[in-house]
Amino acid sequence: MVIPDMPETDIEPVLRQIADALDRMAPPEPPDVDWSAADAFIWHGEEEWLQPVESVSRIDLDLLQGVDRVRDILRANTERFANGLPANNALLWGARGMGKSSLVKAVHAAVNLGRTEPLVLVEIHREEIGTLPALLGHLRPVRRRFLIFCDDLSFDSDDTSYKSLKAVLDGGVEGRPPNVLFYATSNRRHLMARDMIENEQGSAINPGEAVEEKVSLSDRFGLWLGFHPCDQPTYLAMVDAYAAHYRLPIDRETLHAEAKEWAVTRGSRSGRVAWQFITDLAGRLGRTLD
Repeated sequence: MVIPDMPETDIEPVLRQIADALDRMAPPEPPDVDWSAADAFIWHGEEEWLQPVESVSRIDLDLLQGVDRVRDILRANTERFANGLPANNALLWGARGMGKSSLVKAVHAAVNLGRTEPLVLVEIHREEIGTLPALLGHLRPVRRRFLIFCDDLSFDSDDTSYKSLKAVLDGGVEGRPPNVLFYATSNRRHLMARDMIENEQGSAINPGEAVEEKVSLSDRFGLWLGFHPCDQPTYLAMVDAYAAHYRLPIDRETLHAEAKEWAVTRGSRSGRVAWQFITDLAGRLGRTLD
């Protein structure tokens, strides 16, 4: 932009107008985070903003059936971290609908019971993994302990954002801050589909190195907790626990018969299917699920 020769008193208003226009075009500054506002936040990477969540959607830890071993391991790991002790990042992988994300949220609530300085849960969406270093920049100087949670984490064959996660989990110059732990859930043990692994083997000059580059991401998680399809007794135990907790007026024989029929119509048995059945049952009985 060329400004013609003019007196200095005339140039100053023009420059002020340009500066005002640039200020209007700039994105607004993200609001300061009030860490006392909530025990859970959602990270918005584009705006670099942490949104407080007043009420987390979760169920009680005691209601999760068929996952006793992984429940105890994850809870112990989380408690150690909350107490300032060493703890591992965790990957919860396996069958759909078996309570992976529900377990993370339930463990977070259980660990915080009676704690004067609660552990803060920060959810980051899969699409925002590339902004993870920016999130850590916000959390590193804060005198709180944070559990970063990514639900349904997976990567496509041409996705390179996994490299940001690898550097954070292990091997980066700064690495993971001591006040941050990372939990992720995925249907895939190695965070990428089997056919993608086979494609890498078939198209790469060095197949072993190409596969190792992506599969090694899951090795950065110290805990691998597997969730497997449940059998009928476990499915019915889930239904029984929900029905008893919400005091649904139905006899056990009828409850089981209807629950089995519901599972057959869905073609699967899982914690999610059990909850969907209980939601339908409560509606038919005129009961709320508070």
